Amino acid sequence: MFNSLFRTKKISSILAEGGDDVHEGGGLKRVLTMRDLTFFGIAAIIGAGSFSSLGAAVFSGGPGVVVLFIICGVACSFTALCYSEFASRIPVAGSAYTYAYASFGELFAWIIGWALIMEYSIGNIYVAYSWSDYFTSLMHKLNIHIPEYLSCSYMEAKKAFAENSANEELIAAWQTAPVINGIKMIVDIPALVINALITYLVFRGIRESRNFSNAMVMLKLAVVVLVILVGGYMVFSNGLTFNWTPANEEGVHSFMPNGFAGVMAAVSGVFFAYIGFDAVSVLAEESKNPQKDLPRGMIASLVICTVVYILLSLVLTGAVNYAKFDGVGDPLAFIFEKENLNIGWMQFLVAICAVIAMTSVLLVFQMGQPRIWMGMSRDGLFPPVFQKVHPKYKTPSFSTILTGIVVGIPIIFTDKTFVLDFTSIATLFAFVLVCGGVLLIPPKEKVKGRFHLPYINGQFIFPGIIVLSIMIISFLSKNYFADLFNLDFSADEGYTSGKLSFMDVATPKISLIIFWILAIVISIITIIKKYSLIPLMGLITCLYLLTGMTKSNWAWFIGWLGLGLIIYFIYGYKHSKLAKAV
Repeated sequence: MFNSLFRTKKISSILAEGGDDVHEGGGLKRVLTMRDLTFFGIAAIIGAGSFSSLGAAVFSGGPGVVVLFIICGVACSFTALCYSEFASRIPVAGSAYTYAYASFGELFAWIIGWALIMEYSIGNIYVAYSWSDYFTSLMHKLNIHIPEYLSCSYMEAKKAFAENSANEELIAAWQTAPVINGIKMIVDIPALVINALITYLVFRGIRESRNFSNAMVMLKLAVVVLVILVGGYMVFSNGLTFNWTPANEEGVHSFMPNGFAGVMAAVSGVFFAYIGFDAVSVLAEESKNPQKDLPRGMIASLVICTVVYILLSLVLTGAVNYAKFDGVGDPLAFIFEKENLNIGWMQFLVAICAVIAMTSVLLVFQMGQPRIWMGMSRDGLFPPVFQKVHPKYKTPSFSTILTGIVVGIPIIFTDKTFVLDFTSIATLFAFVLVCGGVLLIPPKEKVKGRFHLPYINGQFIFPGIIVLSIMIISFLSKNYFADLFNLDFSADEGYTSGKLSFMDVATPKISLIIFWILAIVISIITIIKKYSLIPLMGLITCLYLLTGMTKSNWAWFIGWLGLGLIIYFIYGYKHSKLAKAV
């Protein structure tokens, strides 16, 4: 049984099931060009992260959050190259799930497919909430008032009331909501409505979704550029550059007022801003020339969005002191409010743009999840109905409708904070497996017109990077490793004061210990196996970002994977096509 859990699927078999011959029959339409794929990537990346979670990231890391955007951008760049290598070999629906099946085996393929549900479906819940916030705000500016109890989640209102939050809208929602059978009727109607509309659009067809997405992306980019230009001009003209070195609690002016620990604390929010570029790989089976266009689309969208995020972060932290972003859910509009830069027409324009941005993100993610399920169903890990293609629209009909339900129902009883943490760790986990998977697949011959990941022998370079990193850290912080392996927290101020629990303090240290152990082990294996440097760098940077996750992130993630494994052994393991082939 142990060997059967790691049975791999041959690339030739994957191509036979999702190749051009299938498209001539009941498969998906190949209509997407390199431009379309780039726009889909931008549509997914620039959205909830830049228009919502960026505010929390800035509050945590200050101007220094730019450093974390660069780290995440580098990590995602290496990962994008690994995705591109897989996409050039396996241009079918399924993304990281399909890639894991060809490299790690069936068990890991199931785990990655199950984790991707967290990225696409659960992540879309957060986007729907954010869309609702901006839409409600926009309607308010147009003198159309949506009752508070119909524009927020039940859990958010309940938590705000219990903790005496300063958020007047959430308090009002809890206090004014009608009560039926002892239950307060609080539900986010705009979030539910937009989810239903996007599900219908994706159900109708890829061509309609493509045209809609391209139009939104062009408008969204234009407004984001305008925010950068107008906001940047105001920062310099008003002499606000001193905000880039704000004073911390001790009165010391610094680019990182909360230190590098504060910057790393923003990893969930910052990395969430990058979630989406890998969604492009899910559209491989609908691309005209996936071996050539998919890599270019992913990398182009990633480079464009990284530059945008860096500039946006500098504009935000320059226009307003970073400490004022506490609890701000609309940071781009916030900087133009009366008490800040005081540009009313920009505030209104950003509100409109945010609604468009969230809509495009919902569209791309809602397209991604059905195609993950479709790939898993082809392998027998899900029932055959998941791969059903609509005879007229040529879309995965059942999976699309089910995705809408999976996103819609939790909107009723969950909240943004939970969803944000839940999503980021799953995506990083998927990235780790993709980068590691590239190291395990055999090299291929170069084919003209197809992407080929350059081989750079990491035998000595990668171990050298790890050793150099250890030396630099030891020089800059002589007690770093001594403190890291010292799990006696009696001297920790937060722990001894009762503000933090043992696990709150221990989790980052334990994660870093595991990271450095893995870095050394991977270095030793690299010396023996002569692994390629690019996937190694993607692997190690994504592993480092995982050290920023909290105990609650890990607890929910492990619980989710546990549920997935139960489903796998009940259904997937027995019905797998590879099991039947034995």
